[in-house]
Amino acid sequence: MLKIGNFTFESRLLLGTGKYPNFDVQKEAVEVSGAEILTFTVRRMNIFEPSQPNFLEKLNLEKYSLLPNTAGAKTAKEAVRHAKLAKASGLCDMVKVEVIGCDKTLLPDPVETLKATEELLKEGFTVLPYTSDDVVLARKLEELGAHAIMPGASPIGSGQGIINPLNLSFIIEQSHVPVIVDAGIGSPADAALAMELGADGVLLNTAVSAAENPVKMAEAMKLGIEAGRLGFEAGRIPKKRFATASSPMEGMSIG
Repeated sequence: MLKIGNFTFESRLLLGTGKYPNFDVQKEAVEVSGAEILTFTVRRMNIFEPSQPNFLEKLNLEKYSLLPNTAGAKTAKEAVRHAKLAKASGLCDMVKVEVIGCDKTLLPDPVETLKATEELLKEGFTVLPYTSDDVVLARKLEELGAHAIMPGASPIGSGQGIINPLNLSFIIEQSHVPVIVDAGIGSPADAALAMELGADGVLLNTAVSAAENPVKMAEAMKLGIEAGRLGFEAGRIPKKRFATASSPMEGMSIG
């Protein structure tokens, strides 16, 4: 069970709704993924700009919790504005704070992320900030009161998987709120690894929407996350330098 603020979920997969080949594929991928939390960029919705399409038009929104994100914001002020717009439109159960500090890498601006998180918490939002895998920054966001921490596995949309599992494990070990790995996931193996490390969930978009078969990949990600979580809960064996026989040798006759 994944608990974020006052919300609880069976699924640990959070799925983005953008960049699918068409709305029918998007709908099918969302359904087979089992995701209960859907995210979308406020700036790309018709609630921000009337000329934009409604990326959620084929989905039964009563079945999902909505996590608008503030992608495109470069300052805390812009991020807060996007969040308030989503809330006023009725499309906001929680909010993902995303304040980009570098156009080339799309890495988040840590100072503006802290400011936006603090302001939205004061406004009563359930706040999930997207951050780098900076261990200290993650701790400071939690100390502000963030309801979950969302460290990136690698640059957004890169599909590079988890490039710093050590930092990610530090963040998970120190956190008292859910840690949801966000950005850079490329394959079900990446998602499974995040969960094996002890993450509470995975958010992804491009890995599914840009796959050759988004529907199959959505199901594969679901299974990868479930397998990774089971593996974490089961506890893997420690790695050893030398071989150990699979069958006990005690009591066996020799020769």
